[in-house]
Amino acid sequence: MKAILPISMTCLLLVTGCQTVPERLPQAEPAPSAACYFPSDQPSQKTPSLEVLTQSIGVLETWGFELETTDTDLGLVTASRRRDLIGYYDPYDNDFGYGRNMRVFGGFGLGRGGSSIGLGIGGGFGAGFRHQPVEVERVSLLARDGYIRLSRDIRRFDHLGDLRESYSASNDDFCQRFQTAFKQAAATPGAL
Repeated sequence: MKAILPISMTCLLLVTGCQTVPERLPQAEPAPSAACYFPSDQPSQKTPSLEVLTQSIGVLETWGFELETTDTDLGLVTASRRRDLIGYYDPYDNDFGYGRNMRVFGGFGLGRGGSSIGLGIGGGFGAGFRHQPVEVERVSLLARDGYIRLSRDIRRFDHLGDLRESYSASNDDFCQRFQTAFKQAAATPGAL
């Protein structure tokens, strides 16, 4: 036992010394579009205009988003919407060869006195089973210094509620549509 301890400690130190640090910090990929940062046509001021926040919230609510949080001192608005994914194919469902939407548990073993085989089939029992897969789209909006910055991400959950996909969706299409709707709301207050 005494001879094994120094050898194992040496191996542990060698393996620990081989670890490397990442070359860069995690970043949103793909990077947010340049269209997601645009002027709000309000005078540049440190505190955001309540009018800008109200118009932004109006646009998001018109599009079906539900307001989650707001901070008028910071100029921050967070909203999300969810939709059911009918017929969503889970890309991880066939990873273990079980087939789609079927979970089979089992195994076999060999011993001295013989062999045994076990097989089980999982059903839809308990909370979380047989739920519809959903997609959650979340938008964060920051209105400061006369500019608006949008950030959008999409997350998809399977029928068990496990996160299966997540990606940044701050693209040109969404941000340009938001800009257009925001400018129309600013031009005609009360139109929303």
